[in-house]
Amino acid sequence: MIDTPKSPDPLHGVTLEMIVTRLAEWYGWEELGRQIPIRCFQSDPSVASSLKFLRKTPWARAKVESLYLFALREQARRRQGF
Repeated sequence: MIDTPKSPDPLHGVTLEMIVTRLAEWYGWEELGRQIPIRCFQSDPSVASSLKFLRKTPWARAKVESLYLFALREQARRRQGF
């Protein structure tokens, strides 16, 4: 078995659906709608409606990916006891 190097990109292999699902689990839809004030998070939110909007709206997708990366860093900091 060949050991392939791990990508330095933390989003490598993570789908947009996984990102939205995890953010909704971590923050809840209400807080997610406050963090990123877009209608798909604030009015009758669902993963499906969010994906539909985010796939055609690059600026919103960038905000969601940025929040996801921030949440990952925060979780790592908490595990290290900071």
